[in-house]
Amino acid sequence: MGQSLRGSTLASGLVLLSLALAPPARASLLRPLLMLMRPQLEQRLNQLCLRSLAGGVASLETSLQRPCQQLAGPASTCLINETDASGRSLGVISELIAGRIGDDSEVVIKRCVAKLLNLPPETLQELPLKDLQRRFGLPAPSS
Repeated sequence: MGQSLRGSTLASGLVLLSLALAPPARASLLRPLLMLMRPQLEQRLNQLCLRSLAGGVASLETSLQRPCQQLAGPASTCLINETDASGRSLGVISELIAGRIGDDSEVVIKRCVAKLLNLPPETLQELPLKDLQRRFGLPAPSS
């Protein structure tokens, strides 16, 4: 728990520092911070994959361990790239620190899902995130 608190404090401090030093509209400025958060994001995506697909069945969870890890890597990379490309880095980082999915995160998630489905990035923007979750059988995020 101490490491988690230190990580949150460090992330919060870096966000505040970047706010103080950087012009708000510059893309790629927060990419290094996003890259620092990638391992935690990848782990959360892996856990979500296992929980969603295995449904609590231990033997199924064991067999899905590797496929979920293989999916989590590209998915986390996509989320970071789309966060950076959309110019919503600061908003997404703020939402991650707050532990919620807000407007900025929702835009990025939809862009990434579209990209992974080989659709134009803006294709899913009008679709509510809840509909996407239901379509893919995913649990609602804890917010």
